[in-house]
Amino acid sequence: MNDLAAARALYNRDAVLSASPARLLTMLYDRLLLDLQRAETAQVAGSWGTASTHLLHAQEIVAYLVETLKPELWDGGPGLLGIYQFVTRSLQHANVHRDVERTRECIALLEPLRSAWHQAAAEAATPAYDGRGQALA
Repeated sequence: MNDLAAARALYNRDAVLSASPARLLTMLYDRLLLDLQRAETAQVAGSWGTASTHLLHAQEIVAYLVETLKPELWDGGPGLLGIYQFVTRSLQHANVHRDVERTRECIALLEPLRSAWHQAAAEAATPAYDGRGQALA
């Protein structure tokens, strides 16, 4: 590994280790969608090995999201778990059957979730103010 690659790996590791839970979640979604977009591009080009690599990494991210989800803690939890389970099966199908449409389905399903998590993280990071301009704790 060259010096630039080592520095980049160290920076990425430190960014993940120091990220808030909300930031970590948005980072995971960003990487998940990047993997899916790269897989789609590779599938269209017929680069099945590259597509498989990205689809497998996307599956690892979804597995982590499932593992860390506590669906019993909020009303939307079971629905989100169902989405993750559907995406997992779809990514497996997309990889085994070289089905770019399944990859596109997953992108279409997950993109609005990524946007929603980014919005929620931004709102959580913005301090609330009372009527007198004082920040609320």
